[in-house]
Amino acid sequence: MSSRALYAATALLFFANALNIAADLGAMAAGTRLLFPGIELQLLVIGFALVCLLLQIFITYARYAKYLKYLTFTLISYAIVAFAVHLNWGEVLLHTFVPSLTFSKHQIFLICGILGTTISPYLFFWQTSQEVEEEILHGETSIQSRRKQVSEESVRRMRTDVWSGMAFSNLITFFIFAACAGTLFAHGITNIATADQAALALRPFGEFASAIFALGIVGTGLLAVPVLAGSTAYALAESFKWRYGLYRKLRQAYAFYGVIILSMLLGIAANFVHLDPIRALIYAAVANGIIAPFILFFVVRLSCNERVMGTYANRPLASLMGWLTVIIMAVSGIAAVISLW
Repeated sequence: MSSRALYAATALLFFANALNIAADLGAMAAGTRLLFPGIELQLLVIGFALVCLLLQIFITYARYAKYLKYLTFTLISYAIVAFAVHLNWGEVLLHTFVPSLTFSKHQIFLICGILGTTISPYLFFWQTSQEVEEEILHGETSIQSRRKQVSEESVRRMRTDVWSGMAFSNLITFFIFAACAGTLFAHGITNIATADQAALALRPFGEFASAIFALGIVGTGLLAVPVLAGSTAYALAESFKWRYGLYRKLRQAYAFYGVIILSMLLGIAANFVHLDPIRALIYAAVANGIIAPFILFFVVRLSCNERVMGTYANRPLASLMGWLTVIIMAVSGIAAVISLW
């Protein structure tokens, strides 16, 4: 990967992640106000940003990673909402496997966003960096020592981790789609600008559904914001060869933590200029969908290279699936850009 391509991809990632962080901070603040109406929105935005920063900077990586794992359980709240509003599950399953596609400009734009949230560029940096940090915590501090630890068992364990994580995230996505389609869309509620409006719109289906949805927004944001800021810092630090790692102290990696702080500050600032969180999330997702094929191209290319990967290089079927994914993502991104005109 050339330096120019790397810097361009990193710059786009920084932009998309900053927009996503801003939207998530605004959504968390709005969701919290539904539960505690008396608190100022801007104060909540700043408070959530500070909590995320303090966790990343001053908590040890081992404990911090454990907190993030526990936070994933908040995603189950979306499944609870889907069951609480009494959907017609026969109809839900029918439209899951037989979707209604017209390929209008709006649908093309949203399809790119859905792909962008499924195969998000920041995950490429976060996943690999997290694996490295966990090995460093186990004493594997050099590339050579980490390479020696690679075995069939460790690869199988990583593969299980990725597959289970993707299965869980897609299952939660299914429940989010089902709950929103069966409640909001079915009753003609399509013009939602903020997360609290979505939660309020669920009130006719019960206070419980609305409250759980609001809690889900907060939990999801607390999970997503540190990952977004951290992945941006990893990408920039690795691109410019800075010292990096959440296992390091602040004084050991000023530039790395500086990127995290800057990402949070941009997220706060965007909320002070009346950012539309829902629209921002959609545009951030589409930006991820446009960026992803560029990074994915090099990921697939490297993983197919036997000189680099040795016996762990992709087999023909995996290579085929990888290149098909790159093509589909690229076509989706190009279509989304064209749909803007």
